[in-house]
Amino acid sequence: MTTARDLALIALGLPADRAVERGDLSLALAGAEAADLLAAGALTLDGDVLVPGRRTAPDDRLLDQALASTTLGEPSESVQEWLWRRGEELAAAYVRELERAGLTAHGHGPRRARAVVTHSPEYLRAQERLASGDPVLTTLAAVLAIGDLPPDSGEGDASDGEAAVATVLAAVGEAVTELEAVRLRRTIETDAFDNIWRG
Repeated sequence: MTTARDLALIALGLPADRAVERGDLSLALAGAEAADLLAAGALTLDGDVLVPGRRTAPDDRLLDQALASTTLGEPSESVQEWLWRRGEELAAAYVRELERAGLTAHGHGPRRARAVVTHSPEYLRAQERLASGDPVLTTLAAVLAIGDLPPDSGEGDASDGEAAVATVLAAVGEAVTELEAVRLRRTIETDAFDNIWRG
């Protein structure tokens, strides 16, 4: 399982009253894909720009699509640009992929349109990975407000790979904050417009 699949399972496994915004989840999933591709050496960072690495073939259809999309884009994209482009409707793509794999199903009753996670071995492994404090998964969960930030390892200087992943995780946090600010601004504008009409 990839980090993005684990994150999607964890987010979709939440009760309805704690559901994650789809836009936030899409950005975090794009970040999870980038982190996995960086860890595999399939991508590297040049400053904050994602560039192809050794092109290690990922054993995952969506991760393979993510990697393929980086080789088509000219000029090279910054991490932020990647998150916004790759994150477009990515949560819906993962819902479809997990349903195809039998890891989610549609609920019954008035909420039947919402994907419901089955308590599969994959879901349990994702929960165990989160509980173990995996730094990438835990940080992404914290960005989505469904977990706590991992403790600082305090192990001194990070490797280049760890620094690249940290850059991606920080960019995800910034993008989710930016998206929340947009939602808040729209809410304020809508409320102000309604108040004018109520006069």
